[in-house]
This record gives sequence, C-alpha cells and structure tokens, in this order.
Amino acid sequence: MPDISFSERNSAQRVAERLDKHTAGPLQAFMVPFIEHLHKLVRETRPSQADWRRAMEFLTDVGHASDGRRQEWVLLSDLLGVTALVEEINTNRPKGATPNTVRGPFYRADAPRLALDANISLDGVGPTLAVSGHVQDLDGKPIAGATVETWQANSEGFYENQQPDQQPEFNLRGIFTTDDQGCFRYKTVRPGGYAVPGDGPVGQMLGGLGFAMRRPAHLHFLIKADGFETISTHVYDGSDPHLGQDALFGVKDELIGEFKPTGKGDASTLDFTFAMARAKKGRGTT
Repeated sequence: MPDISFSERNSAQRVAERLDKHTAGPLQAFMVPFIEHLHKLVRETRPSQADWRRAMEFLTDVGHASDGRRQEWVLLSDLLGVTALVEEINTNRPKGATPNTVRGPFYRADAPRLALDANISLDGVGPTLAVSGHVQDLDGKPIAGATVETWQANSEGFYENQQPDQQPEFNLRGIFTTDDQGCFRYKTVRPGGYAVPGDGPVGQMLGGLGFAMRRPAHLHFLIKADGFETISTHVYDGSDPHLGQDALFGVKDELIGEFKPTGKGDASTLDFTFAMARAKKGRGTT
C-alpha cells in the first residue's frame, strides 16, 4: 500500500498531489510553488496553534475591511511590495526609458480632455504649479499626438474621489495631447504627500511594526502613443523629506522632479521629460 500519511516532512507534497495534474495552466503553475513556499515558511517559523489562529483572524479582518470603495487586500499587496515587484517583472524596459510604477487606486478613466495650458485645479486651493512635459522616444525625437493623462492629490494630500463633498468633480485631473514638438503644458497646484490608510487591519499591523506609512508628494501620469509601450508612472517632488520611505516603493532616481520656485509667492514650476520605448509584440500599447 502506498504511503499516504501526512507529515512535516512531506506536507507540501501531499497537498500538491491533490491538484489535478491534467489541468495545466497559469493557476496550476502558480499554486504548486505557492504551496511549497507556504509550507516551508510554516516549518521555518513554527507558529503555535494560537499564532496561526491570530494569522487567520487577521486575514478574515482584511476581507471584512474590503468593499466596493476600499480594497484592503490591494493595500496589503502594495505595502508588502508585491504590487511593485509584479510591475517590475512585467515592465522591464531598455536603459533610458521612463520606468513604470503602480497606478494606484485613485485613477479615473473618465477624466476630461483639455486644451494645452488649461488649469486642472478647479477650486484654486493651494500653491500654484506650472507643469511642462516633453514626450520623446529613446533617440530623443519628439512624439507628437501622444495622450497624457494626469491626476494628483491636492495640497493637503487628498484626491478628488476621496473628498467628493469637498472637491469639485474631476478636480486635479485632465487628459492632454502633445503638440508637434511632443510637449504638453498645464497649470495645477503643488501636491501634498499623505499617509496611506492606517485605520484598517493592514495599517494597524504594519504600523505596529514601525512600517513607513507615508507617500511622498507626486504627480501621476499615464502616457500612450501608437507603436510605443504605455507609461504609467509618478513624478516625485524632490524636496519631499519622505522620498526614501515611499510606502508603495515607487520612487526611482529617474522619477524625481525638481519643483522650482518662481520667486513669485509660493508658485513653482516643473519641467520633466518622459522617454517611451518602442512596443514589443504583445506588450503595453493599451
């Protein structure tokens, strides 16, 4: 009779054997190593039954905290760096190309299309910021007709869809098209950094471990052009003191911008260049 016993030594093998070997596909390819790594982690950390019950209670709380407006599971993935790692694996680009970052939960696909030089700050609250952007290929040639979507938090660190009763709809959002020189321009306000949600089970657990829970000030950009890989990225305020502790692990040297004071009150300017890589078959043109 074959050995069918379950032990510490063969636990992962016994579970993996329950999977239908004739059901091939990405889920099967993921689950086998997932089971192996999970069992290895348990063997290495050797939790007590009470420890494991607390772990299961935490996962249950994460599920209860998630709904149509709040995704606590996504937050857990973000703060553990898994979301950023998946982005890195899937958007490896040539040297000189603008890197991708996590799009984040505050993107809206229905932002308005605006003319160049428009002001996306609909309430005018906050220090003014004039943004000039340049979109080019890896040879430095301008890309005319590229679509540039931008969105950001206000100067207090809140997005419009976080404060629907306090900010105008589509505040600090807009879609622009680059001109013949691959340039776009718009007016806005200087964004503020902010803390990621710390009131749920994920924030409470990681905050209790001293985990950095802040995001440095930034602007979001989503740039598309025919024949090129789509860029979904941030531009960070280089003067923000939390640059080295971004809770979502998005800061890269290539994405740090210089918000220059104009000398007129608290106004500033930002000039930034985005470099697009040619699309490879089956990748990133949407």
